[in-house]
Amino acid sequence: MSLEALIFDVDGTLADTERDGHRVAFNQAFIDAGLDWQWDVATYGKLLAVTGGKERMKFYVEQFRPDYQKPADFDDMVVALHAAKTEHYKALMQEARIPLRPGVERLLREAREDGLRLAIATTTTPANVSALLASTLGQEGESWFEVIGAGDIVPAKKPAPDIYHYVLDQMRLDPLDCIAFEDSENGILSSRGANLQTVVTVNDYTRDHDFTGAAIVLDTLGEPDRPAKVLQDGMVDGFSFVNLDFLRELHARA
Repeated sequence: MSLEALIFDVDGTLADTERDGHRVAFNQAFIDAGLDWQWDVATYGKLLAVTGGKERMKFYVEQFRPDYQKPADFDDMVVALHAAKTEHYKALMQEARIPLRPGVERLLREAREDGLRLAIATTTTPANVSALLASTLGQEGESWFEVIGAGDIVPAKKPAPDIYHYVLDQMRLDPLDCIAFEDSENGILSSRGANLQTVVTVNDYTRDHDFTGAAIVLDTLGEPDRPAKVLQDGMVDGFSFVNLDFLRELHARA
């Protein structure tokens, strides 16, 4: 089987958006709502065990704030907070303060030039995806991806494989014809649950996660002048960074 498509997670994979993007936006939404919730870097790292912003807020109240008295309309309040957080996140992205991770734009451009199909599979909202792509790739960036599976488009978020099944169904592709890119334990559980070969690039929040089943675990995708560091499993011989030749060799191994 030939390699037909690359499917990317977003937060932590395309860009390090969690600590200085989503966390900051959540905290501003809490301030606006008059809440005394403030997520520091360490707390947010613990909250990332839960995928989905609305789910994360509910988990925070249950596990970290037993003193908080939930109002009768708590679920509606969470929805409103999440909407406000999204607006703050979009504003942060417009400032273009968070770049794509090393090797990401290069690999995306190589794939487009070669005719490989591109897609996104993420738990973040479509608005967040659009904001990141516009701030890093320009207004046409979203059009680089044939399918964007995001947010509540499927009933079960990662680590469930639903979002990957959705993307594969939309593209009418067999998982064996694709490679997924993830950064977290929940992410690889999702991608491997859909039988996708997966390249992992860790970040500060996920460095210690369990990546059992990954084809390879790296610090970044690397660049010609900035080699990728292998953290789990061997690098394909003759390559120091991830490009299409590397991916095709990796895919052939499977």
